[in-house]
Amino acid sequence: MPLLGWSMSKSVTNALVGILVRKGKLDIHKPAPVPEWQRKDDPRKRITLDQLLRMSSGLEFEEIYAPLYDATYMLYGSCDFAAYAANKPLKTDPDNEWYYSSGTANIIARIVRQTIEKDYEYYYSFIYEELFDKIGMYSAVMEPDSSGTFVGSSYTFATPRDWARFGLLYLQHGLWQGERILPEEWVKYTTTPTPKAPKGEYGAHFWLNAGGSPDPKDRRWPHSPQDAFGALGFQEQKVIIVPSKKLVLVRFGATTKREAWSTDEFIRNVIDALSS
Repeated sequence: MPLLGWSMSKSVTNALVGILVRKGKLDIHKPAPVPEWQRKDDPRKRITLDQLLRMSSGLEFEEIYAPLYDATYMLYGSCDFAAYAANKPLKTDPDNEWYYSSGTANIIARIVRQTIEKDYEYYYSFIYEELFDKIGMYSAVMEPDSSGTFVGSSYTFATPRDWARFGLLYLQHGLWQGERILPEEWVKYTTTPTPKAPKGEYGAHFWLNAGGSPDPKDRRWPHSPQDAFGALGFQEQKVIIVPSKKLVLVRFGATTKREAWSTDEFIRNVIDALSS
């Protein structure tokens, strides 16, 4: 059955941006086309799509899942999630701080929608024709907010087997049965650590195991391969890609306490089982 990936949706948003980059429709290094930021004196006007993908925009946002905080109010009290996040002021200069933000992902989702709608009357057709259908993710559904924009931060459903297909696309560097889906260097870009992420734990809408120093203890998953990266959901849903082992791991559940589940141990145990 299709299962909710929560923040794994951010990684699907990464893929859609990548497809638009391959088609020449978006340039991640140019200022993000956000209507709310276009006044001449607006300092947010210089925020790039790359900085949004890397959670380094500098926008004020509280990623706390409790009443009256931004993340919860956006998802449950707002009609237009992207507009809610885009109307936030700058907290710091762009690229000055890394801060994980679901609001950022929804700003990107609206950029994806508005870019697609220049050529497609119904932008959901593009999502299926250019991504889901091409890799066999036939169960996938990206739910929209009330404005009609898919919730790029949180609301993607798919069966675990289809989530594995998504991971396989990244393991294969954006190729699927000989057809290029993502740009040639997109996975390399995606897995390059964001400079301000303290342990090299974040790339472009994917979590990384790169580490902030040569010491394995300085990595997100200390006992797992350094090249591991993944799409992660807040209840420990995850797709982990380990290129050095040619491995894609999928885990679904509803683990509410992080200490109740060890991703590091999960990766290590699977690798040990495959090696025995």
